[in-house]
Amino acid sequence: MSSTRHGRRSLVHQRIVTTGTVAVVALVLSMSVSIPAAHADTVVLAIAGSVDEVLTNIRNWVMGILAGLATVFLTIGGVRRVFGGGDPSEQEKSKEAFKAAAIGYGLAALAPLVVTVLKGIVGA
Repeated sequence: MSSTRHGRRSLVHQRIVTTGTVAVVALVLSMSVSIPAAHADTVVLAIAGSVDEVLTNIRNWVMGILAGLATVFLTIGGVRRVFGGGDPSEQEKSKEAFKAAAIGYGLAALAPLVVTVLKGIVGA
């Protein structure tokens, strides 16, 4: 009888984690999707003045995307840790999500270094 309960609890837990993961991904995607303008005229908001400016913009985008993805993995790891309920496989999955988040934050922190190297290569 207790194994049936544990099986049902595990199934409910998996559904909660899956639903939470889908909700977080949907939220991130909905924030990143932009709706195109309704009119046909194109308005130029900014024109890059130099290669240095382009590389700086690339750096900012890369840092933002990496930090955003790392935050998603950190959230998923936290949800798995909290809802894991002592299940060793869920705890291991949460550790892997935390490692992925740490790698993402580390890469985001290294983005300025990569752009500096690129500036040196192109002579900007």
